[in-house]
Order: sequence, then C-alpha cells, then structure tokens
Amino acid sequence: MTIRTRFAPSPTGYLHIGGARTALFSWAYARKLGGTFVLRIEDTDLERSSEASVQAILDGMAWLNLDYDEGPFYQMQRMDRYKEVLAQMLEAGHAYHCYTTPEELEEMREAMRSRGEKPRYDGRWRPEPGKSLPEIPQGIKPVVRFRNPVDGVAAWDDMVKGRIVFENSELDDLIIARPDGTPTYNFCVVVDDLDMNITHVIRGDDHVNNTPRQINILKALGATLPQYAHVPMILGSDGERLSKRHGAVSVMQYAEDGYLPEALINYLSRLGWSHGDEEIFPVWQFVSWFDLEHISKSAAQFNPEKLNWLNQHYIKLADNARLAELTGKHLLSRGVQLKVAPKLEDVVSLYKGRVTTLVELADEAEVFYIDVHPEQSLLDEHLVPEVLPALRELFERLKQVEWDAVHLASLIKGLLADHQLKMPKIAMPLRVMLVGQTQTPSVDAVMSLFGRETVLERISRYL
Repeated sequence: MTIRTRFAPSPTGYLHIGGARTALFSWAYARKLGGTFVLRIEDTDLERSSEASVQAILDGMAWLNLDYDEGPFYQMQRMDRYKEVLAQMLEAGHAYHCYTTPEELEEMREAMRSRGEKPRYDGRWRPEPGKSLPEIPQGIKPVVRFRNPVDGVAAWDDMVKGRIVFENSELDDLIIARPDGTPTYNFCVVVDDLDMNITHVIRGDDHVNNTPRQINILKALGATLPQYAHVPMILGSDGERLSKRHGAVSVMQYAEDGYLPEALINYLSRLGWSHGDEEIFPVWQFVSWFDLEHISKSAAQFNPEKLNWLNQHYIKLADNARLAELTGKHLLSRGVQLKVAPKLEDVVSLYKGRVTTLVELADEAEVFYIDVHPEQSLLDEHLVPEVLPALRELFERLKQVEWDAVHLASLIKGLLADHQLKMPKIAMPLRVMLVGQTQTPSVDAVMSLFGRETVLERISRYL
C-alpha cells in the first residue's frame, strides 16, 4: 500500500501554528514512508473563503518548505463530482430529502431541551418501511440528509488516541447538501478522501466528533476506511486555548518577525511529539525519526521562549550570505539603503551570535548604513573630561594605523597603557560615538567594519 496523506485547510484565514503543525506531521509521515502528500483547499464556505487566504496558505507552505506531491485541489472545482455522489446516495436510499424548515428545527430542539433530551433532528422526513412521510410543502427547497445507521457503533483505532467508539444511536441524520444543492463540509471531505485514495488522515482532535459521521458515509459508499490520527490541540503557556496573544498568528508573520523556517519547523516538530530528549535536529532527521506512536495524547503548550532559543541557535549556524540576504530585506523594508561598505555579510557575521531574530540582526546592522545621533545623556555619561585627552590622541593615531581589527586592538591597548585607563573608559565612548549605544561586539571589530573615514568623521563630531 502506498501511503497517501493530505493537508486540507479552509481558506478562511491565514495558515496558523496549529495548521502548520498538522501539515508538518502529515508531510513528514508521507516523506518517511515514501508516500504521497496531497494539498487540498476546502473552500466551500463562500462567505468566509478568500483568495488572499488561499495565497497565505500557499505562501506559508512554501516558506516552511513543505512541498506537496499533488494539488492544490479546490473543492469548489469538484461540485459536479459531489452532486454525482449525492445522486447515487439518494438513489441507493443512503440519503433523503428533508423539508424541515429552520424554524421547525429550532422548535424541535427547544422541545427536546425542555424534556432534558439532547437536541437533535427527530427524523420526521427519514423514510422507513411502513412509515408515512408528511406531505411535501410548497415553496420549500429541501436539504439532503444522510441516513445514518440507528444501530451499532462507529468506531476506529486512532493512531494517537487509541480505540474510540460512538454509538450510532447518538448521531442524528447529518445534512450533506444545503437547500441550494451545495454539499456540506463532512460530505465533501468524505468524497475527497475517497477519490484521492487517502490512506491516513492526520488532523487536529477538534475533528474527532466529525469522524464517526464520515466513517458512516464512507461505509455507505462501500469505501475502505483510512486510518485516523487525531493530534491534540496546542494551548498557550497559560493553559488556555491558543490565541493571537499566545503567538497563534500567521506563519508568514513569523517570517516578518525575523524567524528562520528551519527554527519554526524544529519547534513545531517538538510540539506534541518527541524522540527521547532530542531538542535540536534538522528536518531530514525529524523525517527519519517521525512516527505517530510518539505523538502525545495530551495537549501541547506553546512556549515562545523556546522558539526564540531555537531561532537563536539556527541564526548562529546560518550561512552569512543567506543571513545577509534576509537581513537586507528587513533593512530595505525600513528604507535603509545598503552602501557598498561595509559588506553586510561581514556585519551579520559579527553580530549573529548576539541576536534572537533577524529583526534584531537588522537593528544591529542598521547603524552601519545610517547616520547615528547618540542621546545626549549617553554622551554626557561617557565623554567625561578625564578620557578626552586619550580620545583626542586616539583620533590622531587612527589616521595612520593599518586598518584591521588586530592593529586597532593593539593601538587601543597601547593607548590605555599610556594613559593608565581601563578598557571601558575608551571602549564605551567609542561605542556611543560610533553606534549610539554602549553594547556592541569588540569595539576594534566594529571600528574595522566601519572603515577609517566613517570612524574619523563620527568621532570628530564630539572631540
């Protein structure tokens, strides 16, 4: 059997963290077992679906490098197929027309609530041997309902949660087509999974209640059931359902906020799945290790601090040319024009061990390409009278020294010895004059990147 998995988002919003993890697990399972990964866009919710959301999903998948083998398939382009299957089910007696109005349905449910019963459709239009159906009302377009079995169970061995059983008597007859003839979510999913030969359905556990209905429809169609794996939801660090305030934003927002895709993939892979105590691993290693048996049965908690830690790790490892390209995009988006010197690759190489995100890296790099105006309080604090003679002497010596970090470091050390000063007394005012802040890598390395003319020009403003 060839493994076939699918990711089937609804384009009613962006691709968020929960959806990205589902896509990752489905993708990894197919990749590990030499299977096929299918992308399907479930766009039948016409009021809420949008082209912008479709593009956001495609962009998010591409950024995460979750490549699909087939698709994207769009449900709205498969309407003829759904209607064909609906007709077959009506013909076979697995479905029927129901003329109950929304008002009648609400009255029905309210009456059941008042009796302490579970509110549900009472089956008044369900055909049964010897049963007289109501007279078809004029001017009412019917829905199509699935004729759910009344006996037995809908059960499956979930590959994450174990055995799950629903009594069929607890399931009412599901609407599978609306009055205008458009099919509903649970019906479309079944036909799609059947037609696309999906063998493993890996999805969030908010779909558990849909599964028995889908199983029963698949059985009515004589289909082989896929295996199901329902992945527990992701909670915020406070134990509440994940929301925007926890980080449940668009995957592409993480790109804008300066995260590397490999860091987010590594983080998502450990969000509810584990391989021993391993925390940091490349995606190829994750694929080779991945299995459904080690997905946690309990909800995972989103921890932004851990994501930041991983991102910091991957930035340190990243190729300087790639980092320069990504950081350059952030700088250009701010209107910062990159000059020929210093090379951005050299700047990111110096700073990448000190930052958590590419945005922070751009913040650090920016001072090399814009005019800096230090706060007067910093100037007053560090350009004190006792160091001015040494700084003036340094200014003159900088005009002649060989311009690299080694010679600059030697020059500064000699100057400190001559004036009997500690390193911070010179390094701090230099940092303030050059970059407007007191925290930088080694000041000689920073100066060497700036170049002689820029360093002399910036220092001359304050001496």
